[in-house]
Amino acid sequence: MAEQILIDVNVFETRVAVLADGELRELHLERGGNYTLTGNLYRGKVARVVPGVQAAFVDIGLDRPGFLHVRDVHGFRPDAKPRDIAELVDAGQHLLVQVAKDPLHGKGARLTTNLAVAARHVVLLPLDSHVAVSTRIVDEDERERLKGLAESARDELGQSYGCIVRTAGRVATQDQLRADLVVLDRLWRRIVERRDSQGDCGLVFEELPAPMRIVRDMAGPSVESVVVNDTDTFARLVDYVGRYLPEYTERIVHYDGRSPLFDLHDLESAIARALEPRVSLPSGGHLVIEQTEAMTTVDVNSGAYVDSANLEDTAYRTNLEAARAIPGELRLRNIGGIVVVDFIDMDREDHGDDVVGSLLDAAAGDPARFHASGFSELGLVEISRRRTRASLLQQMCEPCGRCAGHGHARSPQSACYDIFRTVERHDRNGTDLGASEYLVCAGQEVVDRLLGEDADHLSVLARAVGRPIRLQVEPGYHTDQFDVVPRGRH
Repeated sequence: MAEQILIDVNVFETRVAVLADGELRELHLERGGNYTLTGNLYRGKVARVVPGVQAAFVDIGLDRPGFLHVRDVHGFRPDAKPRDIAELVDAGQHLLVQVAKDPLHGKGARLTTNLAVAARHVVLLPLDSHVAVSTRIVDEDERERLKGLAESARDELGQSYGCIVRTAGRVATQDQLRADLVVLDRLWRRIVERRDSQGDCGLVFEELPAPMRIVRDMAGPSVESVVVNDTDTFARLVDYVGRYLPEYTERIVHYDGRSPLFDLHDLESAIARALEPRVSLPSGGHLVIEQTEAMTTVDVNSGAYVDSANLEDTAYRTNLEAARAIPGELRLRNIGGIVVVDFIDMDREDHGDDVVGSLLDAAAGDPARFHASGFSELGLVEISRRRTRASLLQQMCEPCGRCAGHGHARSPQSACYDIFRTVERHDRNGTDLGASEYLVCAGQEVVDRLLGEDADHLSVLARAVGRPIRLQVEPGYHTDQFDVVPRGRH
């Protein structure tokens, strides 16, 4: 599959799009100079140890303390005797920590002391000593070859650090691995020097800017070109690639055309579609993707697909299309965490196996860790996808001012009935004995209903409380906003 990376740089924003056969596969945003904190190293100070949740809160100089769970403390082994967080860290202690997940939903960053610094082919593990190979490289002969090369390169340099050969190092030579280890050794020494010289909490090492990081992590044989529309970014990228990925130098292209770079590939409309909950499937079915704080749900619907001879065939074919589409949508929207998919009910067990198999096949190219379970007793499939930064929707949108993010606003009918109850409550409390009338301030739709469908109810209520009820339109009020104000005196 031919891939292309487009880098659109403006003074206010940098956007990096990854295309596969001309279709948008990933979108990365860097706004205000920030792409993601994931991978950054900080000198932190333990602000609080909370044994009840087996975690510590660490001040790293950001708005909120980071969260360090006992499982993320270096040396933790899931198969060993459980350790208490209070035995591992103390309040006031300084730690070198790395951001594992960006701050999300008002929570601090997820931290780890299992430090890792990445180059193109190798990830350095400065606190460990073992050599490993990415689990995405499944061929045993290739795994053994790469592990042997990495161990030889490390021994040749006299290093004792641990390291992992990345997926990008699948066909790396010993010289390439050695070159990465040399660079990472220098980088780690600078990190240690800065940590030791820094007196307070704060940043010690910052990951590469979005353009360089994405090229480093994604450049592979299938990437045909990297197109950049900014002269300075182009120059920095050429310099970076020339030093670390010289085989890609000729693939870095500077775009200086009159039309916006993303417009040439109709990416603006593709981005807009990625923010919509509904996704159309080729045969007329569709997905509905809903993101919540706890999880994401995906509902599969057959929609207008009626070409099959029976319900089982319709469900099976629609589910297969959905299974092929879902991993791509999760990747494009950068949705992570728990995802629950409600496929159309099927009777045949082999059809369910085919759907899960198609789901896993479609996720094979996803750089994030992806796992999918089989169908549960309720006919649901649970997906876990590694989440390190906010989803595209969270980065580009904010909660609706009308519904406060709930996705729904109270209807005018419900608002009218709330008004009736509020007037009754005022009357029964006996605090408005001196009032001669009630003034109801509400939005236009609510007032229209009070004068229309609910006019009889309003009259009955006015007689019951023994006071007239006057209405006033407040143009800025939504349907769920109103005030009931006792006015005047007898």
